Amino acid sequence: MQNRYLKFMKGNAVENKISIAPMVDRTDRNFRNFVRMINKDVLLYTEMITAQAILNGDLDYILGFDEVEHPIVLQIAATNPKEAYQAVKIAEKYAYDEINLNVGCPSDRVSGNMMGAYLMAFPEEVANIVKAMKDATNKPISIKHRIGIDGKNILPDTFERTLLDKYEDMMNFIHITEKAGVNKYIIHARIAILAGLDPKQNRSIPPLRYDEVYHVKKENPNLHIEINGGIKTVEEIDEHLKHVDSVMLGREIYDNPMILTEFGKYYGSEEKINITRKEIIEKMIHYVENMEKQNIRPHLFLMHTHGLFHNVRGSKAWKRAINETNANSGTLRKLLKEM
Repeated sequence: MQNRYLKFMKGNAVENKISIAPMVDRTDRNFRNFVRMINKDVLLYTEMITAQAILNGDLDYILGFDEVEHPIVLQIAATNPKEAYQAVKIAEKYAYDEINLNVGCPSDRVSGNMMGAYLMAFPEEVANIVKAMKDATNKPISIKHRIGIDGKNILPDTFERTLLDKYEDMMNFIHITEKAGVNKYIIHARIAILAGLDPKQNRSIPPLRYDEVYHVKKENPNLHIEINGGIKTVEEIDEHLKHVDSVMLGREIYDNPMILTEFGKYYGSEEKINITRKEIIEKMIHYVENMEKQNIRPHLFLMHTHGLFHNVRGSKAWKRAINETNANSGTLRKLLKEM
């Protein structure tokens, strides 16, 4: 790992005050480059990538990233130790800063393949998966999970309880997986309901239980505990940081990326990050021009920048212009000139 990223290391976990949650169809390479045009410090995540995708897919497309994206975490979803080992071993050459195991995705498609939040019901198997991952890499291994699950109609009939939503259930999961060598847990402060709710509903309908995440940290000061779920403002971040080590935001950053300018204080600066929308657009022009030289559609990048003018004048005009199918670097130059 390169020297400039060593400051993020503590024990065997990447330490960073703020991270951007892995989001399917959102936190791809283009969005991550957009983030880096605004903030160079926040911890980035890939989208959730299944082990099978790594074993059978186009590796450079799936795993490739740019140097500027560091520090960056690869999040994988795996069903068993063998495929987890193989996937992490393959990913080694891509020099991610940390590998994260997804034990939180509530999608029925993921649960149906015995991955994601479904695995919270099988902490011993998760521990075995973690051990296999650690055999494949010296990188830190972390886990992202929910505070519990409702596995009714999904978990096997042999389970005496399918509602595993008690604090004790979560701590049992953490204690078993900690023994496998995990010391960083990113906890979404809701349970996952595996049947009857889609992923979007699972981000809003189950109530937030932040106090339980705080309690995990209080009882386990040796662990790095990161909180996730429904966090939208710097004030909320500051409150959470009184109780846990770090905070993960997702859709708020995607929808309102200029909030990234407010995070300077978490990285040694007392002031906001001093960058304007005009300066960001200038960086975007350079990025899109490089895409055009490689015959890559600019839309694949521009679709992630809708929120640049969130809640300020010009938002509708910005979205309308970059949504055009032929939007390109020339579109950005025209918008910049009109500002």
